[in-house]
Amino acid sequence: MDSQNQSTFSGKEVLLGVCGGVAAYKAAELCSRLVQSGARVSVIMTESARQFIGAVTFEALTNRPVYSHPFQAAENYQGEHIGLARRASLMIIAPATAQTLARLAHGMADDLLSTTALVMTGPILLAPAMNCDMWNKPAVQRNLQQLQDDGFHRVGPNEGWLSCGQLGPGRMAEPREILAVAEALLK
Repeated sequence: MDSQNQSTFSGKEVLLGVCGGVAAYKAAELCSRLVQSGARVSVIMTESARQFIGAVTFEALTNRPVYSHPFQAAENYQGEHIGLARRASLMIIAPATAQTLARLAHGMADDLLSTTALVMTGPILLAPAMNCDMWNKPAVQRNLQQLQDDGFHRVGPNEGWLSCGQLGPGRMAEPREILAVAEALLK
């Protein structure tokens, strides 16, 4: 990591939300890069994310517990969603699935990730990832537009080979791209 990344992320608290999609494996590299850049990272995984990658991966990378349930043992007795959001300088949701985009666009608070995002006062960076047919649906584009109107930031998705065997938009931005946008948001 270059010294510019070190100074930007050093000592900053970053929340990493991981949603259920094949691109969840890239979130581990993003997490590692954040930690190497000096960030203190807490990970929130949706229940579906746990079907794609194990929590122990993120626990090893961050040396912290992974959060996934709003009522698990708490460090903050006002609610973990409040404690996590208040500590964070930045929240990154990668991959951000169509389901999570819809939850956030409609202000739903039915899991720890969406509830924490509602409490978050700092910037929230979305890294969408999904099948290109899903990405192109008007509902997904409306939700994304609503989120951008509400002040959310976005990186990607990129075009490329998707796990479904199609070529098109929907591939999650690479961790280095996400890190560059996150760095700009922190400045």
